[in-house]
Amino acid sequence: MSPRAQSAGRGTADAAVLYEDLDREIDSTRRVLERFPEGQGDWRPHEKSRPLGELGGHVAAIPGLGAMILETDEVDRSGRPAPSSPGTAAELLALFDANVAKLRAALAKADAAALARTWRMRMGERVLVQDTKRVLLRIMVLSHMVHHRAQLGVYYRLLNVPVPSVYGPTADEAA
Repeated sequence: MSPRAQSAGRGTADAAVLYEDLDREIDSTRRVLERFPEGQGDWRPHEKSRPLGELGGHVAAIPGLGAMILETDEVDRSGRPAPSSPGTAAELLALFDANVAKLRAALAKADAAALARTWRMRMGERVLVQDTKRVLLRIMVLSHMVHHRAQLGVYYRLLNVPVPSVYGPTADEAA
């Protein structure tokens, strides 16, 4: 277990193991969000793609979904408000940091029994996703964040924004 995971007072082995790579992914995601190009929020690489600002806002919000998964048993997405699209790197980082703090606080309280409980996302009566909280933290938080962070990297490359090192060197930055 990393020293960060040990020192953070996390309660369960499951949570500590999850947190070990969560810390790494959060740090990498924060580095990507730091590079958000101001004034480019409406840019999209293709008509079917999300605008850059919306994608950045989505990435910054994902850790908050993790807190929601841990603190509730379900969410109904019908009638949800439009996602926010912060316009600056500072706004994205503030949103991301606030959501990471919520996730860390919720995960610190989670025990093995809580992680084994079922959580579902609905759209009215239609169930969109349902699984254990432990599995959904991996899929809907970690994997989801990594996926969309990679999309930001592609957007950045197309806009000539230097892409930060995540798992190794990039053409713009040594590891």
